Amino acid sequence: MAGRTDPPEGTPGGTPGAGDEEYQSTVFDESFVRAARLEEFSAQERLEDHTTAVRRRPAASGHGFGRTVPKQGFALGLIVLMAFAAAIFLGANNPYEVDRALHADPPAGSLVALAPGGEVPGSADAAELYASSPADDYGAGAGGVRLPDPRQTADFSREQVLTALTLAKEYVVASALTPNVLAGATTAPVRELLGAEQQRQFDSAVGGRDPHSDATDWLIRFDADEALLADPQVRVAGDFTFTQVTEDILQVDGRHVFVYALRPPGALDTEAALFTVRRLVRLQFGKEELRDRDVVLRQTETVAGPMDCGADTSAVLTPLLAGERASLPPSAGFDPYVLEEHRPAPCGSFPAGGMPTPDGR
Repeated sequence: MAGRTDPPEGTPGGTPGAGDEEYQSTVFDESFVRAARLEEFSAQERLEDHTTAVRRRPAASGHGFGRTVPKQGFALGLIVLMAFAAAIFLGANNPYEVDRALHADPPAGSLVALAPGGEVPGSADAAELYASSPADDYGAGAGGVRLPDPRQTADFSREQVLTALTLAKEYVVASALTPNVLAGATTAPVRELLGAEQQRQFDSAVGGRDPHSDATDWLIRFDADEALLADPQVRVAGDFTFTQVTEDILQVDGRHVFVYALRPPGALDTEAALFTVRRLVRLQFGKEELRDRDVVLRQTETVAGPMDCGADTSAVLTPLLAGERASLPPSAGFDPYVLEEHRPAPCGSFPAGGMPTPDGR
């Protein structure tokens, strides 16, 4: 018998081309069913006392909105916590903590003026002045600053000792032998050798804002309106010594005599006079400073003259030049050319023979 075999309303359940085609490609897999928040009661359960056809499913572990944190999340969180704890531990146990303590205080400084017993001698020829003084056989400029042979200590290698000595020489040259620094034109060569904390202390001292430290504790300089170098090659003699003071600190002491030929501003043929500075510079280095090539200035002791004992030397040194006399009489004599001599009382004087004269007397 020919004709349609399908019901007029279409195939139950929908065959291709029949019924609502919108959801025909949708597949409800097992994970989707397990993630459902509502669950239909079974036929047996519906026979019991249930007033609804469905119930809310408890959140399954690892599925739905009540899912727990994945194992990867636990691992990542643990790593972050361990890194944070390590940072705190290293911060509390910084191996350079002792080194940073070096920078806590500004250097201790002292300056004693040496007054002349009479008129300051002078000469138009700086070479003649040097030749008639104890500085005749001194070295000139940076070449006159010599280093001892480095050797290792208990906790510092020979290379580290050499680095400390080299930095000490650089500081001495920058602070006492560099013409632009001596003239007050710049402080950069000295400042650049210091670490960040001592740079702040240095800036305060140079700016006159530090009640505990003067500019002349850090460097030697003159007022360019009062005195100029007659010879840029400053004469220098002295030496460095080094010692390990703790397992973390290496100390270098520089003891030098510097002799400057100075003249007043104006005509170049004005007479020059010698100005002598005996200076101790004490520097300390930790492993961090040696690595970063920073110096830590801990102490300076300066004896300088001829100079008026009543002069203010906090910012610059104020030499007495050729033909000038001190306004106050000096006390006991002192020879600044002798490195081993003890520091004099305030307002010492050059002894007989210690004050250079053009004819050598």
